[in-house]
Amino acid sequence: MRIKQIVWMLLIATAIISCSASKSARTKRNLLSGSWILNDVSYENNTGAFKSVIFGDVQDICFEGSDWFFRDNNSTGRYTIKGGSLCQGGDRSIRWSVVEPVDRLSQLQFKFIDEKRKDISGGRGYRLDIANLNEQTMTLKSNVSVDGQPVTIVYEFTRK
Repeated sequence: MRIKQIVWMLLIATAIISCSASKSARTKRNLLSGSWILNDVSYENNTGAFKSVIFGDVQDICFEGSDWFFRDNNSTGRYTIKGGSLCQGGDRSIRWSVVEPVDRLSQLQFKFIDEKRKDISGGRGYRLDIANLNEQTMTLKSNVSVDGQPVTIVYEFTRK
């Protein structure tokens, strides 16, 4: 009986350790937690003028000045788009996390959820490379393809 208890405790401890985030990911989660303003959306690795719909939501111009909030204790958050002639304003609820793929930058990943915290994206989500993150600024990048050519979308945030 005693050996079974020890084996079960070891199995549970192994499961808990294997499911926990790395120290680096936890540090980034803590830094991300709170309110941010998305000041600028720009493009790298290509020339020309771009107009894009980001995250299947609204045009890139609508994201400038948007308010983002990340709650690290339950991995939920939201971003708020200001309404206007080009922009459907309002809150978009998200579930987010920090992932650390092998041989890549850490990434912020998120998907859209409803008020009951249920996935409304059909399992689809988004990953953005965390190029810079500190107490006051954050730079996220995502690689996309435009007419078969690579383009990097750059998102510049400041803490609110």
